[in-house]
Amino acid sequence: MRLAANATGAGSLENPDAQGTLDNPTCGDRITIQVKLEDGHITDLAHDNRACMLCQAAASLLAENAIGLNLADVDGIRSSVKQLLETGDGAASLPWEELTYFTPVKDHKSRHICVLLPFNALSDILKGAE
Repeated sequence: MRLAANATGAGSLENPDAQGTLDNPTCGDRITIQVKLEDGHITDLAHDNRACMLCQAAASLLAENAIGLNLADVDGIRSSVKQLLETGDGAASLPWEELTYFTPVKDHKSRHICVLLPFNALSDILKGAE
């Protein structure tokens, strides 16, 4: 709840280098992410979402830690989060301790995409910016 309430990175960037919107058709969550990039690395990130608390919390956590990441980093983090959600294992491979807050979502498969939506959106954006 703290992560969602903090809304780190909420808003928009002036003159982003790349942006994209991704929807979760099963629940109606929608997130738009904008980034500024330098040599493929994120230098700034903002997000605007109409989404559940899980998606908002994941977006806020992503924004807190995005600076300096590149596509390979984001895809690696996304894979680790996906493993955590699917199996409950893999906490040791998570780059940010706060990602373990999503462990209880493991038992709610329909909510996995809510947590993953910001990571999927950012990955898509970075792939398009290559």
